[in-house]
Amino acid sequence: MAAPANPDGAGTRTVIENCAIATVDANDTEYASGYVVVAGNRIESIGAGKAPEGLDNVVRRIDGTGHLVTPGLVNTHHHFYQWITRGLATDHNLFDWLVALYPTWARIDEEMVRAAAQGSLGMMARGGVTTAMDHHYVYPQGSGDLSGAVIGAAREMGVRFTLARGSMDRSEKDGGLPPDFAVETLEGALAATEETVKRHHDASFDAMTQVAVAPCSPFSVSTELMKQGAELARRLGVRLHTHGSETVEEEKFCHELFGMGPTDYFESTGWLGDDVWMAHCVHMNDSDIAAFARTGTGVAHCPSSNARLAAGIARVPDMLAAGVPVGLGVDGTASNESGELHTELRNALLINRLGAHKEAALNARQALRLGTYGGAQVLGRASQIGSLEAGKLADLVLWKVDGIGHASIADPVTAIVFGAAAPVTLSLVNGEPVVENGRLLHVDEDAIARVTRDEAQRLARIAAES
Repeated sequence: MAAPANPDGAGTRTVIENCAIATVDANDTEYASGYVVVAGNRIESIGAGKAPEGLDNVVRRIDGTGHLVTPGLVNTHHHFYQWITRGLATDHNLFDWLVALYPTWARIDEEMVRAAAQGSLGMMARGGVTTAMDHHYVYPQGSGDLSGAVIGAAREMGVRFTLARGSMDRSEKDGGLPPDFAVETLEGALAATEETVKRHHDASFDAMTQVAVAPCSPFSVSTELMKQGAELARRLGVRLHTHGSETVEEEKFCHELFGMGPTDYFESTGWLGDDVWMAHCVHMNDSDIAAFARTGTGVAHCPSSNARLAAGIARVPDMLAAGVPVGLGVDGTASNESGELHTELRNALLINRLGAHKEAALNARQALRLGTYGGAQVLGRASQIGSLEAGKLADLVLWKVDGIGHASIADPVTAIVFGAAAPVTLSLVNGEPVVENGRLLHVDEDAIARVTRDEAQRLARIAAES
């Protein structure tokens, strides 16, 4: 999709100068000292040295000395509601963890989900995420407008957002993991998903809210919901998302129930294609990777969650070599309690070096690309975000790299990937500041902390009484 010729608000400009820049463009262009000019919600120009002279209507000029500018981070898989069940079932594998937590999750309501979304979004935004994503799939009856609560929280925070409207219709009585009262009917799930897309999805170039169709997983969703969900997404022109090949138990489940492995099952239900991305994809053989590459199916790599649940190490270097689009995901904060994406840059690199490729698995710039342009590819927005290029949306982050945690590392990209989590001095989304000097601008962080604590305690009481 080409950028419109006249970006909104181009009459006002913000200029950032004297900073190192990693554009993450097709050539991995970098500047040891350069500038970025933002006009309205677009990047107007970028280059080495000082910004052009004589720019009109410059409302803000920022000295970026001691900083690195990168594209904003793009999160490709998350479950916001889990913010209020962090720190539970800490010694479980995936299936046991789900069995332990589903009875609690099934009792969430709108106020809990709103608070959890605020906590999840706030933690990511403070750490450089400019495009967030939530795969919400638990919709208990009578729980309120959960999708609206999540979307409202993202709008209030000021971040770009994709809601993957999830669903489950395979409960314990059908051989699935969720309790019977925690799932929707096939018809109800499809109707609610279609309504969410029609009400909230924005297909424009600079959209702040988009919606994807996202049945939860093969072991919590009927084959008919998978098939009809894919048909619905393509009829409405939106993307598709689900969990795939996360554990060996899932692979065994698919063979026992469907007579084939997860990738073949997904293909049989219409779930491979360049409009699809899967979370995790840990247990993929060569044939699986080839199928994803052939069809353009994307992957959300969640290294911390995969380690926390002992799921294994995804074959990210092999996926990238084959041409599979790969981005990074926080995953739910009940399996990645930090809730941050910038730490996933480091963890993706380190964990993949424990695999077959060892020290050649990933380098710092590949890790940064996973968290920026790779995520934009996976969300279908690579023409709009994910790299710093003239005409793209002004989603960018100014990382402080001259402090005690990073100043002795000469290369700034190495500093933010291999080093400690770098402080965010400024984060722009759509050309507007959302974080300055490590603090959220549009919401009260202390109030969010209090509300999330209260809602976590309320959920725990309700679950215990039930």
